[in-house]
Amino acid sequence: MTRSAELDATEQAVVSRLSLLDRFLPVWILAAMAVGLLLGRLIPGIQDVLDAVKIDQTSLPIAIGLLLMMYPVLAKVRYEDMGHVTGDRRMLGLSLLLNWLIGPALMFALAWIFLADQPAFRTGLIVIGLARCIAMVLIWNDLACGDREAAALLVAINSVFQILAYALLGTFYLKILPGWLGLDTQDVEFSTWGITKAVLIFLGIPLLLAYLTRRVGLATKGRQWYDTKFIPRIGPWALYGLLFTIVVMFALQGDAIISDPVSVVQIAIPLLIYFAVMWSVSFFVGWRARLGYGKTATLAFTAAGNNFELAIAVSIGVWGVTSGQALAGVIGPLIEVPALVGLVYVSLWLRRRLQFAARERVPSG
Repeated sequence: MTRSAELDATEQAVVSRLSLLDRFLPVWILAAMAVGLLLGRLIPGIQDVLDAVKIDQTSLPIAIGLLLMMYPVLAKVRYEDMGHVTGDRRMLGLSLLLNWLIGPALMFALAWIFLADQPAFRTGLIVIGLARCIAMVLIWNDLACGDREAAALLVAINSVFQILAYALLGTFYLKILPGWLGLDTQDVEFSTWGITKAVLIFLGIPLLLAYLTRRVGLATKGRQWYDTKFIPRIGPWALYGLLFTIVVMFALQGDAIISDPVSVVQIAIPLLIYFAVMWSVSFFVGWRARLGYGKTATLAFTAAGNNFELAIAVSIGVWGVTSGQALAGVIGPLIEVPALVGLVYVSLWLRRRLQFAARERVPSG
């Protein structure tokens, strides 16, 4: 088979590699919204029942869903290999620059450009921009034939960095930077400690459990069992947790959320621009830096994707389940999934167009 034919076969296999749950995730999200809305209307008093028990300020069912979203993804991360990433300092430096400087700054700019008069939605987008991707990026990276080891390491670094810096960056982009620019933020109420608590609960707890699970699993059963038996069993539960959380959110306040469909469009437009710009800039930077196709694709998808699970958790924990910030978080994956699937095809096309294939072996998978 010629190299061109191999690339054609790779492109044709893109969607077929997605599981049924992943392939139709936007459909499942819409269905979860509909189910939650129906539950809220058909079962009197369900809102009081769901909101009766709380963890901090978050309904217990939602808290369970949020924790369930995070744990399976974090259990996949190869924490034991994190030290090896320093072997490619160019990729590491570019990833840190794109993820923690350019990405948040771009989302901040888009939020103020498109939602200057919608403080809750604006804040929700900024919160999303600060939550760097540690979940679905592994799927997009595999579909685009990116470098799996590089993706796993960058995900690990982003996970730890979010624990350390998320609250400080939130304060900077929500209060300090707007003040420097003369922007009015009097209608944005939050506390740095509130964000810190949400991150520690909904990222710190599953991160610790996932790390311990991996250490114990590798020590007792070995890498082969852990990667081929354990991870495939728990992997789908991340998406189950997302769908469950959406059902509960819409059962609590679905009518208020869907009463204004224009808001969904207002949030979707800057998100689409963000995905397109971040991915394009990152891919171009990786290509110019001669990282090779695998690491270039990994750099682009890790920079373009966002950790909507954490963004939803922070928004609910700080502003409440019925807030505009939480709505922005829920809309996020509905827009991200089709956008990044499309960018997978673009990535594979650019692989041929920019002649990456001339410098590397085509993966047999």
